[in-house]
Amino acid sequence: MTKRFLTEHNVDFVEHNIDEQPEYIDGLKQEGFQATPVIKLADGHAFSGFRPDVLRKLAM
Repeated sequence: MTKRFLTEHNVDFVEHNIDEQPEYIDGLKQEGFQATPVIKLADGHAFSGFRPDVLRKLAM
């Protein structure tokens, strides 16, 4: 749902699919993430899960 939201709202993003790129898993775990998707913002903040409240701000 996150990917669809970003695409539909023309928000540029880089996708790292952990099924296809498992080398990203350890880094996400070290950062404390236990669920995907993980969204990392340009300002250094990050969150996981589908968060339409935050994603709407990116679409503005």
